[in-house]
Amino acid sequence: MNLRLTAVLALALLALAGCSPKPSETKGETPKELTFSILSAENQSSMQPLWQPLIDDMSASIGIKVKPFFATNYTSLIEAMRFNQVQVGWFSALPALEAVRRADAQVLGRVVDSGGVDSYESVLIVKKGSGITLDRVLKCDKTLTFGLGDAKSTSGTLAPKTYLFTPRGIDVAACFKSVRSASHQANVFSVANGVLDVATNNSVGLVFAARENPAIANKIETIWRSPPLPESSILARKDLDPAIREKLRQFFLTYGTGDGPVADKQREVLKGLAYGGFRAADDSYLDPIREMEAGEALADAKRSGDAGRVATAQKAFDDIRAKAAQRRAVNPDL
Repeated sequence: MNLRLTAVLALALLALAGCSPKPSETKGETPKELTFSILSAENQSSMQPLWQPLIDDMSASIGIKVKPFFATNYTSLIEAMRFNQVQVGWFSALPALEAVRRADAQVLGRVVDSGGVDSYESVLIVKKGSGITLDRVLKCDKTLTFGLGDAKSTSGTLAPKTYLFTPRGIDVAACFKSVRSASHQANVFSVANGVLDVATNNSVGLVFAARENPAIANKIETIWRSPPLPESSILARKDLDPAIREKLRQFFLTYGTGDGPVADKQREVLKGLAYGGFRAADDSYLDPIREMEAGEALADAKRSGDAGRVATAQKAFDDIRAKAAQRRAVNPDL
């Protein structure tokens, strides 16, 4: 390693150390401020007004100032929690699992939509009137351009591979004329304007698109929907003071419940987020994502033709399914 590269790495580590809380701020003392992370899947200017009222209510409820942290990709959210630059956050299921594994995080609760449903769907969208059907997409004749979501996106990448392409033995990279990854909002605009022929999105993203830009949303149509996916969740770092973590959990589980003007106002905040509220959950709610990941790893191993890889991946897949089944037997509501 040359001296210049060594110096750059040293500076990077110093910068990370400077961003991380001091030990006295994480052990034994009540923090003066918490940071709450949010994926800015649309854009910060449109998302912040929707989330800020909830964040203000959170601050008042737990007695600690909470500030938002918006990021445009899932990796930034995971890394920010990993280095304790954020302590609480809203994560979709796949990055939530990654944060549990790598960022010392745990699930406090899960989102339910306005109808009380705690799931959503991955979708494929095309431009209305294009004549592109699902059968045309699955021909894989390399004539169509395709848009995936973020690599860590449950609905934008993992679900369409797991439920649509992998069962048919389709390698996405070899199926289309070109493949690119972008946010759900970018994919909507690209399909509506003819930049992409087909792209992934999700049922919640389409609700936001219709509300924020109905003229654009009216130019697209859905040609495929996945089975239900686990909705988003609220995560907190495990080393957060247990009393504060419990206050946060209670805040979310009771938000928008009950009667009176305060509850009515909170329900209006949730309506802006296209949510109905929050439901109790723990890390086991991520079991379907663990199974989807393991299934993709098994399919990849089978494509390699390596018997050793296949055996290892099959065992991992079987173990994950068995553990999930055991948890569901104990708690059928999972």
